[in-house]
Amino acid sequence: MKIGYLGPKATFTDLAVTTMFPRAEKIPYHTIPECIDAVSNEEIDAGVVPLENALEGSVNLTLDYLIHEQLLPIVGEIIAPIQQHLMVHPYHAHHWTEVKEIYSHSHAIAQCHKFLHANLKKAKHVYMTSTSAAAKFVSERPHLPIAAIANRLAAEEYGLTIVQENIHDYDYNHTRFIIVRKQNEPLKIDSPLYAGDKTTLMVMLPKDQPGALHQVLSAFAWRKLNLTKIESRPAKTGLGNYFFIIDIDQKMDEVLIPGAIAELEALGCSVQVLGSYPYYSITKEAKNLK
Repeated sequence: MKIGYLGPKATFTDLAVTTMFPRAEKIPYHTIPECIDAVSNEEIDAGVVPLENALEGSVNLTLDYLIHEQLLPIVGEIIAPIQQHLMVHPYHAHHWTEVKEIYSHSHAIAQCHKFLHANLKKAKHVYMTSTSAAAKFVSERPHLPIAAIANRLAAEEYGLTIVQENIHDYDYNHTRFIIVRKQNEPLKIDSPLYAGDKTTLMVMLPKDQPGALHQVLSAFAWRKLNLTKIESRPAKTGLGNYFFIIDIDQKMDEVLIPGAIAELEALGCSVQVLGSYPYYSITKEAKNLK
């Protein structure tokens, strides 16, 4: 099986793919659109791209490209903890407090503000395109007193020594990655990381109708369908036109969700099922499961 993902190697997306698909052929892509296009063109069997981060919010590029360019079904989701580590070339492992520059993605550096302020206040922060790129940069310059912030896979990939583990400010930081395929067929994944099922809908509200959003939510509420997320995105058809992405905390059934969809359509809404799929949670305890 060929699994594409947002690269480069040793990013958090790669870590999620490696955990869930240990025997698959992994193919990194430079951008989210490139990965999604590869799925659409059947160059790969499935693609894994980030959808949402607990601290940074939704990855709008993923949502917009799926909705407006390549409407591929979501067949799975991986929820992974974002654990940032400080790493250096082994030559500098015993005097890491003397590093002059710290390389990483801007989000990673921001997520480790407290540690950096307390321990490496004088070190310059240098932003890279990814945490993996930062680790690679540091590994190629053993003569420089520099460090990278990245994940454990990056340290293994580029031969760096982790000198301080889990330096991120918030332990609950997680990222949701979605798995997309050309056909709406589930991947056969027998994993102890299975955590439940979701159904994701795209809902376009009718124009100029007072209380429309309230009516939409009521269709789910009285059926006791638990919504784990509701988010608006521009429809790109004019100012003030939006669609909503709604996550329901259960798989598609034969009565409740179809009934809610029928009620929404009766209200004049346009509804599309983006996927009904299992999701998997890579907890801290299970991070070494391969």
